[in-house]
Amino acid sequence: MRDLARAIAAYTEAHPGSPFWETAIDGLLLLRSDHEKPPNPIISRPALCVVAQGAKWTSFGDERHTYHAGEALVVTIEMPSVGRVFDASPNAPFLAAVVEFSPVVLRDVLKQLTLPPATENEPGRGGAAVIKMDPPITDCVLRMVQLLDRPEAIPILAPLLIRELSYWLLVGPMGGRIVGMALGHDRWDQITRTIGRLRERFTEPLRIADLAAEAGLSPSAFHRQFKAVTSMTPIQYQKQLRLLEARRMILTQRTKVESAAYATGYESPSQFSREYARMFGRSPKQDANTGAVELA
Repeated sequence: MRDLARAIAAYTEAHPGSPFWETAIDGLLLLRSDHEKPPNPIISRPALCVVAQGAKWTSFGDERHTYHAGEALVVTIEMPSVGRVFDASPNAPFLAAVVEFSPVVLRDVLKQLTLPPATENEPGRGGAAVIKMDPPITDCVLRMVQLLDRPEAIPILAPLLIRELSYWLLVGPMGGRIVGMALGHDRWDQITRTIGRLRERFTEPLRIADLAAEAGLSPSAFHRQFKAVTSMTPIQYQKQLRLLEARRMILTQRTKVESAAYATGYESPSQFSREYARMFGRSPKQDANTGAVELA
């Protein structure tokens, strides 16, 4: 893990910029923070987040996952989240590598496994978990970061490394959940497809009965399974999507507060302001006065 920390530190020091680096390898992001950070709400996409140094927690609804150096957060479904780096300093910065999942590669590797992992579709298993990093995964991520220093080799070698990483993840402890959720199988597929539709229509009024019907479930069963996967209710999921999009519009596009409220489905600007302040710890007008920024 020290080698991975050194590689991330060297790259981020050679390319000064924001706390996150989108790299020349598609789907690979590097994170660095020299100080502890306040909670930051974002949309977490299916990915592996490997901590090489420091520590962080990420919350999905009422479920919090804490992970330190040598551990990784595996997210298998797109969900609103709140994350905070709580172990970082100038002498020992927080360092992490994020590798987003490629469903196409995962499916192809899955087809070639002699003993594919059994699909996990139990409703009590959520869409995120912390795992201990084992040597094959650590080495694979390290070689991906080191490859950034050889840009001419990235088109040839990066796809092979993504494929290798997919293999180690599928045969590891989270393999069944990745198959059952990220790739869509059995009863998880009913929920994940509905979540995708909710993501596309989050500005519209939410009717649980309609979403349950699309999933082929009763309203009570749908509500129960949705929360099991995302650790939040459908209404909470929609509300966080709305507020995250409104914040993006206010901070990056300088959209007026009332316009952002109406654009994201709110009928009452005052209700929007209350819920915004409750989620982000400051009013939308305060954020509007900070000027345009780049969100991490």
